[in-house]
Amino acid sequence: MGKSMNKNRQTSGLTIPFKNLSPEALRGVIEEFVTREGTDYGEAEIPLDTKAQQVMNQLQSGKAVIVFDQKTETCNIIPAGDITSTS
Repeated sequence: MGKSMNKNRQTSGLTIPFKNLSPEALRGVIEEFVTREGTDYGEAEIPLDTKAQQVMNQLQSGKAVIVFDQKTETCNIIPAGDITSTS
């Protein structure tokens, strides 16, 4: 994840363990996250695969979590410390 994440990110919802997703679904969630507007990686252009690997590393290390909002039926990836889970 970069220096700044989406300012309107959710901080509550159902936490989805990344290991519960198929590799294809996980890749889709990560790619959608890293390509969404408002996700800032600084001044240097970083390839999509590199961004995706950085997010995957944070999921694997427990520094980030996938959260599903049932109201909007959307997923987000947020820092683990920001979660107020309703699961």
